[in-house]
Amino acid sequence: MSDLVLREARTSDLEAIVRLYAADTLGGHDDAWSEETAAAYAAAFARIVTSEDHMVFVAEAEGRIVGTFQVSVIPCLVDRGATRVRIEAVQVDAARRSRGIGAALVAHAEAWAREHGAAFVELASNAARADAHRFYGRLGYGQTHLGFKKAL
Repeated sequence: MSDLVLREARTSDLEAIVRLYAADTLGGHDDAWSEETAAAYAAAFARIVTSEDHMVFVAEAEGRIVGTFQVSVIPCLVDRGATRVRIEAVQVDAARRSRGIGAALVAHAEAWAREHGAAFVELASNAARADAHRFYGRLGYGQTHLGFKKAL
């Protein structure tokens, strides 16, 4: 997509970002933008963007937010103290998938990771996302771990 712009997210993008997640039927995150939820999203966004170790990015096309992702730097004691970057919440507008937006988002995340001294990047994908798993495989990602999650 020649008109695609990748940039750091701004507070004014927050509603569009959350609506991308809310439209996702496989995510299972129960996201929804409303008067009741806006403050919680704004607080989380502020915590992310005020840290140099975290960032949210958006993909914009034709004046609309069509994709997003978040990155976080994780210093580790394993791998001889290697730094890793976790790519989170990659989302592309369903109507615009298979047009290279997701690949552009991941490439941008990888470049950001390199700039932040990462030895490698990692990501997780919902077990129900067979299409996403094939996509990440095409980009060179291998399924190396089995993840677990527990609600608190």
